[in-house]
Amino acid sequence: METNDKVTITVETTVHAPVEKVWGYWTEPQHITKWSFASDDWHAPNADNDLRNGGSFLTRMEAKDGSFGFDFGGVYDEVRINEFISYTIGDGRKVAITFISQENDTKVIETFEAESTNPIEMQKAGFQAILDNFKKYSEISK
Repeated sequence: METNDKVTITVETTVHAPVEKVWGYWTEPQHITKWSFASDDWHAPNADNDLRNGGSFLTRMEAKDGSFGFDFGGVYDEVRINEFISYTIGDGRKVAITFISQENDTKVIETFEAESTNPIEMQKAGFQAILDNFKKYSEISK
């Protein structure tokens, strides 16, 4: 019998940009491909995003040297423009992202259910690295 003892992990950052810009950079495929990876030796060659309740998304993440890659995708459970996104990943885990407007800054808080293969700290570090990459991209892009 499966227990419901899921570990949730939270990562966050404050982006020095208005929430409308942050939302667009988070959700538009032409931007997703510029930040959705954890380190400079990876990239996201393509992304598709049907941003609506019941819509799906898929981002391809690959090592630049071609040694490894995977598809990260799921289905949106709830979308509130400029405020909140929740989705279910292909393996059934839940993710929620909250966007909090703070004048010309935006606080982004991402909470996700951990998977059971990799250590919690490794998962947290990976999600935080992607979020940090998003912050960097959002703040330098026009």
